[in-house]
Amino acid sequence: MSKKLTKRAEDYSKWYNELVVKADLAENSAVRGCMVIKPYGYAIWEKMQAELDRMFKETGHENAYFPLFVPKSLFEAEEKNAEGFAKECAVVTHYRLQNDPDRPGKLRVDPEAKLEEELVVRPTSEAIIWNTYKGWIQSYRDLPLLINQWANVVRWEMRTRLFLRTAEFLWQEGHTAHATKSEAVTESRQMQDVYATFAENFMAMPVIKGVKSDSERFAGAEDTYTIEALMQDGKALQAGTSHFLGQNFAKAFDVKFTSKEGKQEYVWATSWGVSTRLIGGLIMTHSDDLGLVLPPKLAPIQVAIVPIYKGEDQLEAISKKVNVIVKELREKGISVKFDTRDTFRPGAKFAEYELKGVPVRIAIGNRDLENNTVEVARRDTLEKQTYSQDNVVEVVANLLEEIQENLFKKAIDFRAAHTTEVTTFDEFKDAIENKGGFVSAHWDGTEATEDKIKELTKATIRCIPNDAKEELGVCVFTGKPSSKRVFFAKAY
Repeated sequence: MSKKLTKRAEDYSKWYNELVVKADLAENSAVRGCMVIKPYGYAIWEKMQAELDRMFKETGHENAYFPLFVPKSLFEAEEKNAEGFAKECAVVTHYRLQNDPDRPGKLRVDPEAKLEEELVVRPTSEAIIWNTYKGWIQSYRDLPLLINQWANVVRWEMRTRLFLRTAEFLWQEGHTAHATKSEAVTESRQMQDVYATFAENFMAMPVIKGVKSDSERFAGAEDTYTIEALMQDGKALQAGTSHFLGQNFAKAFDVKFTSKEGKQEYVWATSWGVSTRLIGGLIMTHSDDLGLVLPPKLAPIQVAIVPIYKGEDQLEAISKKVNVIVKELREKGISVKFDTRDTFRPGAKFAEYELKGVPVRIAIGNRDLENNTVEVARRDTLEKQTYSQDNVVEVVANLLEEIQENLFKKAIDFRAAHTTEVTTFDEFKDAIENKGGFVSAHWDGTEATEDKIKELTKATIRCIPNDAKEELGVCVFTGKPSSKRVFFAKAY
């Protein structure tokens, strides 16, 4: 397979699909709409998972695990949630196969093995978790209950794309219970902040924090707090959400606690999650026509060292020097690969590491040994420079920090250049169609207006920004009074 990619400017969607496969991140599986995450792609997810898990535990959360299957009666208990996910549910109806008498060597569902109650394959876990919490919570002493789980979920999507939208995906979902409304709202906002911090500090992906409009809100929530990122093609990506669930699930599953005053009260709830969709966001925020560009903090390999040699004697001499550099880099917590494969020429290795987005590449040959030098190339700018072997470890450590900062700054600048403030609907349509990105506009607050704008432009309200200033104006579509601007965009 050719490693050359379609250019982004020619076909962004094709470029993305090719890059995911050619960079060995993932591939389509034999199951419609499902993906196989390959070791390199899974290594990125593991790094994301490790950082997020650390952040969750620092905010007092513990990990648990709940069943994949949800009895249909439990799934139906909270009506809005059930209705919101009903069309995406896979349902188990039987528990056994048998030989098919009409087709030798084939199997069929055993008609005698029908389940007494159908099981929904979880699209999200509120139902099974809140049914469980009923037995865990009796008193105010049991609160707050701060639980997270790392799991897979199934949503039977009709149109799928690797990482961005698949029938099965990996994620984490937090589910917390609180004694008061204010505590639950604070929790929801705190987790939005955690997600934003992770996106910006580790993914180098700037995000806008805001609250969803009613029509974009999570099914069963009273408020959904979101982080929205902007991809290179001008489309927005919902990168993480945190939901204030009020007492909806507590009432649906009769989860009460005895307060300090001895009264029986319903608990207040939140849920929040991010998924392997973040890998798609990482790809589309930074990568270029040569392949992946990974921020150093999430790169499985931060430094690749390629020896350039003729014969085993030169390789042995180079290896002695490189092994010292590798040891010193690893002592600084830097992941490094010394590529001694003799089945690929140096040029092929350079192209491979460019495709896979390795932040720093070091080349060292026989002449470098004589001159006590190495060539260092950075993936983000493709710049190359020669350094002394004596200080290359310090140079690389500083360079990794610089690349991380540069990627974030570049993404911030891109978002600023693709955020447009408009006052008329003609300006709105022109910005959406010809410029892309976020469009800041006044909205009259009605779902009817939101739906009509979506129908005419395919743009949706991504969020009402947390830091939106009070600003008297008129709705960009209806001309009715408005007090705040909201962010519209076409989205994934």
